[in-house]
Amino acid sequence: MDQINETGTNNKDKSKNMDKIHESGKKYTFEDLREIMRTLRSENGCPWDRRQTHESLIPCLEEEAGEVIDAIRNQDPENLCEELGDLLFQVMSHSQIAEEKGLFTIDDVVDGVSAKMVRRHPNVFGDEKVNSSEEGLDLWNRIKTEEKSKKEQKTLTKQG
Repeated sequence: MDQINETGTNNKDKSKNMDKIHESGKKYTFEDLREIMRTLRSENGCPWDRRQTHESLIPCLEEEAGEVIDAIRNQDPENLCEELGDLLFQVMSHSQIAEEKGLFTIDDVVDGVSAKMVRRHPNVFGDEKVNSSEEGLDLWNRIKTEEKSKKEQKTLTKQG
């Protein structure tokens, strides 16, 4: 039996539609990628994808990160684009696994990294002034250290 998704279509129909969309020249979106990941891990999805865990994906994550580095070192922008996509897919995979466990979602990941970038760049998004990239890095490291200290204090408070 086909699984009906939140849009009222079954996943097999959705997959056929995505193929047609891509063949027509339309580019896939972030939302399409999210749906592809959900479909792969669904009842009608891929058995390999369904059985993956955070731990089982560690070798894949290491491999993809290494391939990104290789593409940068080789100054190969076409391959870099492809490998960054593979690395993004790893992020999507881990986020989907976490969502299934009720831990967090990809939206939480995006929100968290966006908030962190804004916090750590008060010279861009706030009133701090820096006169060089070195001062910017020093500011970043100072804020990171403060955040880490607060996080550790929070952990100790929870444990105590």
